[in-house]
Amino acid sequence: MSDTKKPTRIVIMGAAGRDFHNFNMVYRDNPDARVMAFTATQIPDIAGRRYPASLAGKLYPDGIPIVDEKELENLCRKEQVQQVVFAYSDVSHPRVMHNASIALASGADFVLLGSRRTMLKSKVPVIAVSAVRTGCGKSQTTRWVSRLLKSHGLKAAAIRHPMPYGDLASQAVQRFSTSADLDAAECTIEEREEYEPLLEIGTVVYAGVDYAEIMARAEAESQVILWDGGNNDFPFIQPDLHIVLVDPFRPGHETSHHPGEAVLRMADIVVVGKVNSANEADVRRVTENVGNINPTAAVVHGASPVTLDDPGMVTGKKVLVVEDGPTITHGGMSHGAGLVAAREAGAGEIIDPRKGAVGEIANVYAQYPHIGPVLPAVGYHPSQLQALEETINQSEADVVLAATPCDLGALMKIQKPVLRVRYEFAEAGEPGLGGLINAFLHERKNLFRA
Repeated sequence: MSDTKKPTRIVIMGAAGRDFHNFNMVYRDNPDARVMAFTATQIPDIAGRRYPASLAGKLYPDGIPIVDEKELENLCRKEQVQQVVFAYSDVSHPRVMHNASIALASGADFVLLGSRRTMLKSKVPVIAVSAVRTGCGKSQTTRWVSRLLKSHGLKAAAIRHPMPYGDLASQAVQRFSTSADLDAAECTIEEREEYEPLLEIGTVVYAGVDYAEIMARAEAESQVILWDGGNNDFPFIQPDLHIVLVDPFRPGHETSHHPGEAVLRMADIVVVGKVNSANEADVRRVTENVGNINPTAAVVHGASPVTLDDPGMVTGKKVLVVEDGPTITHGGMSHGAGLVAAREAGAGEIIDPRKGAVGEIANVYAQYPHIGPVLPAVGYHPSQLQALEETINQSEADVVLAATPCDLGALMKIQKPVLRVRYEFAEAGEPGLGGLINAFLHERKNLFRA
């Protein structure tokens, strides 16, 4: 009998983000592990691709297949899988354990990789913005922090949680500084929602697949890195200051989803957002929950005021509301800021897009039945974007309210007036987020190279 130890046969469950990063950090060049496949969910048309050999390393000359998560049980048995590694975010705790049950029943171990094995360490200070759920207000808070850093004369680069929905090899390292960069990379609506607003305030954005290389390039041109989190995942880079948002519109979700609870327990500062429009009792409940879970974190309140380009065009009119996509789908919200703005402006009628949704947009409503009378701005690929355009144009609306952070009108031919709905972070009370960040910057002023 040979004494040679065979590599552990592994499947990584993911959604084109954390899964690839965990592979790069832990398994890529590990001779004791053999990743048989990635599974994919959440994002349409991710399954059926391969993680390319150029990223997978010398142990995987043919790359690694990416299959639909529905095939997990068959895959485990067919490939005699010994470990299933769960590696995606904003998933309810029960759903995580249902997947664990599939793995365990097939004979495999079920594994969650922690921050120590998966976080990179940067040479420059890192401020991270995370949340317990999608749609808590991370993006607007990241923009606010970026402006604050600029006011201190610091050059910051934002590194965004991955969204590699196209050709993975060409998306290994992406740098965006202009809108032309977004066009050249054929960015989806979901990417543009995150990148466009940061570019508008002059912050360079990095994203992609290989975050060790991404971090190295960002370090070369910045004094501080601003980690812009995705979903409710924890950062890929070890933060020196970790800001985590919670949402009083979803009290109790502080501990209901993975890895949001872990993220909250990691926080240095917790921001209870949207206090300008949330119920006071829910604000108190969420604040109390935070204190019970992470009593050492500083807790601050934040507002999210909503502005509408021309409220007079909405009053008494038939209005179609287009909301930020991931907030409504992955985040589980029935509506967002757009519907709030429409009602505040006295819309005569809210047009329900669910009745006339076409093609892949109709499929989105079937997949996420919690969505209310709003249209999520989803466009992960051209056919989905086309279905979104058709759904908008065939509606009976007089005006379209676009509450997505990207310029929707620049991506499609909308045959109706489009008004932008905007929402930005604002401090609400003392202690404020700005004061805590200023203190952090003062303590580390000697670390910021000229």
